Amino acid sequence: MKNFWFAKTEDLLEFIKFRYNKDTTMQAIILAGGYGTRLYPLTINAPKPMIPVAGRPMIEYLIDKIENEEKITEIFVVSNEKFSHVFEEWLEKKPNPKITIINDGTTSNETRLWPIGDLAFLMEKCTIDQDVLILGGDNLFEGSISDFLMTFEKKWDTVLLYDVGDLELAKQLGNVTLGEDNAIASFVEKPENPTSTLAATMVYAIKKDHLKYIPTLLQEGIEKNAGEIKAGELIAYIMRFADVYGHTLKGKWFDIGTLEQLKKAEEWIELKRA
Repeated sequence: MKNFWFAKTEDLLEFIKFRYNKDTTMQAIILAGGYGTRLYPLTINAPKPMIPVAGRPMIEYLIDKIENEEKITEIFVVSNEKFSHVFEEWLEKKPNPKITIINDGTTSNETRLWPIGDLAFLMEKCTIDQDVLILGGDNLFEGSISDFLMTFEKKWDTVLLYDVGDLELAKQLGNVTLGEDNAIASFVEKPENPTSTLAATMVYAIKKDHLKYIPTLLQEGIEKNAGEIKAGELIAYIMRFADVYGHTLKGKWFDIGTLEQLKKAEEWIELKRA
């Protein structure tokens, strides 16, 4: 647990209001700015979140989970110049007043902004002034989002975790070790020697006061010529200044980055429907 010291009573009161306010609203951000090259030829003319999974576009499974959450006031879908029209055409057929499609202006995998760049782009283009729920557009998972958001309300910034049950699989993902009260003790992207079988999904809940770290992290990456800044690096960065908690998913989770994972997700959904 991070230790906090306050010089003034009003600072302490503001901190208590910030941390324990249960009536705050949220904006949801679905990151869909990638080009899905590992899923060719399916993604030559369609973005990965619009690929049908068991008869429905992948993104609709995420929308189902978040659109009826009372706290969520807006849903931003961040896409690119090549594919934003696909999302816009989908939204025209299935109107939803909460959803806004954002075009980050990139045209190829080589010029993509990556997750942190897209978050910073969105913050410049739109008014992001609430707590945020960040979801990777290629994440499918079982159950509602409500329990996860409840953990966020009770604690602090929160990451949805999934136990892959295998240390070799953990090497391919963001690896998490939990400490006291499920605070994240370590977060390492694709470690050679994982310390647990817990993987971070790309589902984050972040306090609005911590959004300032997004452009800071991006600028540091640019100055270091770091290239891609992985989404998990945001969590590791926030952990320098505040506690981040893990909420372990009880059901299934799929990161649909390959044809194999797509097939497994379809089989699982069809089995659930049977």
